[in-house]
Amino acid sequence: MLDFPRWKIWLVIATTLIGLMLAVPSLLREDQRPYLPGPWGENHINLGLDLAGGSQLLLEADVNDVRKHQFEVMEDRVIQEMRRSDPKIEIGDIAITQTELSFMVRDPKQVDAAVDLAQQLTKSIGSIGQRDWSVNVRDGATIAMTPTEAGISAAINEQMDTARSIIARRTDESGTKEASVTRQGDDRILVQVPGEKDPERLKRLIGKTAKLEFKMVDELADKAEAEKGRAPIGSQVLPTKEGGKIVVKRRPIITGEDLSDAQQVFDSQNNQPIVSISFNGPGGKKFARATTENVGKYFAIVLDDVVLSYPVIKGPIVGGSGQIEGGFTTESANELSITLRSGKLPVALKVMEENTVSPELGQDSINKGVLAGILATAVLILYMLGTYLRFGVYMAISLMINALLVLGLMGIFNATLTLPGIAGFVLTIGAAVDANVLINERIREEMRRGRNVLTAVEFGYKEASRAIFDANITNVISAIILFWFGSGPIKGFAIVLALGIATSVFTGVTFTRLLVMDYLRRSRPKTLNL
Repeated sequence: MLDFPRWKIWLVIATTLIGLMLAVPSLLREDQRPYLPGPWGENHINLGLDLAGGSQLLLEADVNDVRKHQFEVMEDRVIQEMRRSDPKIEIGDIAITQTELSFMVRDPKQVDAAVDLAQQLTKSIGSIGQRDWSVNVRDGATIAMTPTEAGISAAINEQMDTARSIIARRTDESGTKEASVTRQGDDRILVQVPGEKDPERLKRLIGKTAKLEFKMVDELADKAEAEKGRAPIGSQVLPTKEGGKIVVKRRPIITGEDLSDAQQVFDSQNNQPIVSISFNGPGGKKFARATTENVGKYFAIVLDDVVLSYPVIKGPIVGGSGQIEGGFTTESANELSITLRSGKLPVALKVMEENTVSPELGQDSINKGVLAGILATAVLILYMLGTYLRFGVYMAISLMINALLVLGLMGIFNATLTLPGIAGFVLTIGAAVDANVLINERIREEMRRGRNVLTAVEFGYKEASRAIFDANITNVISAIILFWFGSGPIKGFAIVLALGIATSVFTGVTFTRLLVMDYLRRSRPKTLNL
């Protein structure tokens, strides 16, 4: 028992001190943390929605929009692959309905080659032998492609994952920290943003698809037919921001995926808010080529299927940048720049539920949670002092250090503390006490068997540690299962529980053993008041 290597002593002390230092930022107010030197104050616990207040939205995907996106992607792939084939396969305009995509092969001799190429495009990446589309030939020269149910399901899953990532980027870039964005079922996303006081702004920021496209205006289209919502094959009728209608080519010349940056700026001529956009390398080349080939023609700037403006191309635009004007306010221009930088949502989302938690309610939860923790700790300390005397003092010290170490570990990961997390925090206090009780009762048992003090303490720690490790391993397994299958507050509870178990074993076994060793080495008592 007394043979405690010096390196181990210093390791335990250093680990404890580092853990206590890491807990300091979480114990300070937000306005006090910047005074800490270096990056010390950056790692701290964040409060969840139920503690800090904020907004919560439940979003649901529009399955019809998923199908529409499938058709748009397949249209681009068909056009590109038919052009790349050797020899080139000439096809007519692609027609898209609610259920299928179809096109005519101009040369009947190339129909078989076109079918083979179309079938290659329909192979599902995620599963062997499964196709996302069915391919059929009509009238000898028309190829019809229809998405399968498996293909639709795979597309929904892929686009929901993408949408979740984009929403997470948007909430982070807007200045909100530790937003929780999780999938709920197959077609829903739960968004929780602590500290967000304006749910309407959150809905505007998240709900905007931000699908930016530059399309050529179909100047040959019949305006009377356009007013009735009818457009030639290869074109489509879109509303303008002013409430009118305009016919544009269905295929965009450039999209938001070609952007590298978007910023809210002010127009130098009239000082109105606009959005300045920059294209990446390939995007800049495509935009330069399109404007060079269409000088004197009109092109439409389309955002979420609404035409913001349709200026004439006065000359080639080769600078790799442009501007979006649309009667923006400073706030709306800034929101648009954020959504464009984060990328367009692959699927339209509608708000199904909306909840707002007031900061006062969160503060009340914090106060009650802290009070419960203090009372529980105080009662346990009194019990330990009255039952185990000196060893009870060691247990009380380890208990307080255990609580601070949990805070320090959570601060390292900038973890979010929720109300269930406070419950897990209080639960770990009980786990820490349990470890110490096992050790002390085992020492008592060894002394009743007639062993001397050193041997009793040595056997007490050795034998009790086995039971402690076995019991806590089962708790860790439970925490892992909760974290793996849970979401939101359940994950927060699991994280706090797992961290608390790890620190309780460290403080209950290793740290208290160091304190007891120091006492026995200095005092060498003949008996223990235990």
